[in-house]
This record gives sequence, C-alpha cells and structure tokens, in this order.
Amino acid sequence: MADSVRIDKYLHAIRVFKTRSDATEACNGGKVKIAGVNAKPSKTVSAGDVIQIRKGTYTLTYKVLRPLENRVGAALVPDYAEDLTPPEERERMKAPVETFFVKRDRGEGRPTKKDRREMEKMWGNLYEE
Repeated sequence: MADSVRIDKYLHAIRVFKTRSDATEACNGGKVKIAGVNAKPSKTVSAGDVIQIRKGTYTLTYKVLRPLENRVGAALVPDYAEDLTPPEERERMKAPVETFFVKRDRGEGRPTKKDRREMEKMWGNLYEE
C-alpha cells in the first residue's frame, strides 16, 4: 500500500465523488482544501491529513486514516477516512432544497406579467447575464 496518493484518486476511492473526473473538477474549482490550502488534483495526501470539500452549500471534512487508490465498498470507507463533518453541516445536507418554481394550481395557466414581476422580486432575474 502506498504512503501517499493523489487527492482526486483518494476522494473518488472513499466515495465523496461518483467519478474521478468529478473529484478532479472539484479540485480545479477550488472546492477541495488540505489543511486549509486549496489542493490541485495532483496534490498527494497521506495519513493524518485533514481534507475539506465544499459541495453545494455545505462543507464536508475528512481525516485521512490510510491512503487508498482503488474505490472500495461503502462499508469499508471508515477504515480509510474519518468523517469530521460537524452535525450542523449534516443537518443542512438533509434540509429540503429550495426550488425556483412557484406552486401553481392546475388549470391556472401561464404566470401573468404581475406574477413574473413578483417572482423576479423574490429571486432576481434568472435570465440576466
């Protein structure tokens, strides 16, 4: 077993990301930090490193227990990574996601100009660039 492994391989192996390319993209996008410093996909991790991953509105935190290159079953992940994510973050993950759609009763038709203005006031104009 290796003493260190690339961060993108490790995040894929411990099932934080579904594909290795998703892990690479997150690293390139500045969403992955090792000890508070942005990590490029080629950065290596070793036992004891603390990794923070920003996924959407919440941040996951893991401590590397043993480096791992190949993906393992979900039941084996605790042998390789310790989940340090605070309970508040876990609760935010379970919270319902706000939608951009307004509930309209069946048969009410398209939104009126007044409805559209109210929606833009609530969420801003989604089509502006």
